[in-house]
Amino acid sequence: MDWRDQCGQKLVSAQEAVNIVQNGDSVQFNWLHATPLTLCEALMARREELRDVKVGTIGPLFDWDQPGADQAFTIQTPYLGVTTRPLMDKGNVDFIPVMYYRHGELPPGIICDVYMTPVSAPDKHGYCSFGSGLFMSKTMAAAARTVVAEVHEDFIRTGGENYIHVSEIDYFVQPTTPPAALPATQRSAEEVAMTEVICTLIATELIHDGDTVQIGLGSVSSPIGMYLGNRNDLGIHTEVIPGGIARLVKEGVITGKYKTVNPGKVVASAGIGLFPDELDIIDGNPNFEFYDFTYTDDLRILVNQENYVAINNALAVDLGGQACSESFGPFMYTGTGGQTIFTITAAYSNPGRSIIVTPSSAMVKGRHISRIVPTLEPGSVVTAQRAFVDYVVTEYGIAELRGKSLKQRAATLIEVAHPDFQADLRREAKRIYHI
Repeated sequence: MDWRDQCGQKLVSAQEAVNIVQNGDSVQFNWLHATPLTLCEALMARREELRDVKVGTIGPLFDWDQPGADQAFTIQTPYLGVTTRPLMDKGNVDFIPVMYYRHGELPPGIICDVYMTPVSAPDKHGYCSFGSGLFMSKTMAAAARTVVAEVHEDFIRTGGENYIHVSEIDYFVQPTTPPAALPATQRSAEEVAMTEVICTLIATELIHDGDTVQIGLGSVSSPIGMYLGNRNDLGIHTEVIPGGIARLVKEGVITGKYKTVNPGKVVASAGIGLFPDELDIIDGNPNFEFYDFTYTDDLRILVNQENYVAINNALAVDLGGQACSESFGPFMYTGTGGQTIFTITAAYSNPGRSIIVTPSSAMVKGRHISRIVPTLEPGSVVTAQRAFVDYVVTEYGIAELRGKSLKQRAATLIEVAHPDFQADLRREAKRIYHI
């Protein structure tokens, strides 16, 4: 049976589907590369007639900053990206701090009247896949009054809970706009070299055979999969699978043999930045299970995982070990995501390791600044509390913080700071900690 026949009268145009949105509704869209562009365009076309519609999204690959859109839509998000930072700067985003995830429950502050997402065509049993972008779709769809799905016939299928039945979807739409790819991160040769050093240090010194690894999304942490080829029997439980992981499964490096939660399975809510051959490896592979974001980030589940290693990025780390990963002072840049939960889990895991990665310095508006700072800028969000940060890694080495006093922490962090800033950091450490 053709999938269109399975959908029957539920198959409508995008314009018909978005007519179900009413003034005052909260409309949630799937995230990042799973943005349903055709449905976004159709809803944007109604901006002259709609008012007070909340649009919930993370890192959408659609431009919500269009003339007249601010009169109809308010963007709500718990995590900023390239496309939503300009709107935040204009005051057109309601940012909702979230780091509380319980499987099957929407986080506080997240409301879903209508959910819009891409899915695969239904299989012979009537089940659609969310492809490589499940994210929070299971929980959103269950909470929504109306579910609208944009059908993409080339979507992959995985195990876990990466599915939804046609009976749970109210409208199906054929896309008229092809999917957009996440923009490539532009990095200098120096930044690439720093990342290579940091990832090599982690792979050789801090990740052990049999560990289960969480990999934060970011330019320094995401490439770690490219450096783990010499390890054995690794496991994965993370939010997002980055490039390199699927190939390690195929090569037998990642087996999940020693996982105590979902043993033998690579667990994530999505895959980002994957090459076609990696999607082919994942598609239908029983070793991969995608679960809702509220499962991958549920602390109650995570604390049962032994040998858990969390690797996450930071914008700045102070001399006490506090990591800010989401703001410049009070001005939001990203969001908490699962980093706080993962660092706590890794610190509690037996034996686990919580690792924060950051280049030692950065160029910001033409200024060379240190990422290791005496104290965080006033208003900065503390994403990883210092008691749960075990290691900080820069291109200058590994600072081991677990069990260290504040004086010892400051001293070891200065050693991995950029040489241009070490003298100033020592002066501040003497003033603050009397070193």
